[in-house]
Amino acid sequence: MEKIIVESLDKTNNPDKYALFIGRWQPFHDGHQWLIDQKLNEGKRVCIAIRDVPKDDKNWWSADEIQTMLEEKLKTFIDVGMIKVIQIPDIESINIGRGVGYDIIEHIPPQEIHDISATKIRNKLKNK
Repeated sequence: MEKIIVESLDKTNNPDKYALFIGRWQPFHDGHQWLIDQKLNEGKRVCIAIRDVPKDDKNWWSADEIQTMLEEKLKTFIDVGMIKVIQIPDIESINIGRGVGYDIIEHIPPQEIHDISATKIRNKLKNK
């Protein structure tokens, strides 16, 4: 994990606004950490939304279990108000209208982060 300076919170922004990341987080891995670090490094707050999906071969953990794991791993950031973890229903799409008051940003990771695969991680866990 990159060193994030908690004191770098951008206090000029609305304290109620967050950068939203939606995912299954099955499991949370270094690629996910890199992604949220992009906003934390800018001093922005992050909201991690866990899609509440049924357990199956690709989703080993319930949304409650994922939330517990994330809250343990990210406790330092949660305690200072930099990260909030929530659950949302499973979604089929994200839809917007015209200028709705927020940006839609794609973060392009370096190749070594892009190549991280939760499926490969789950397969390694399965083989243990």
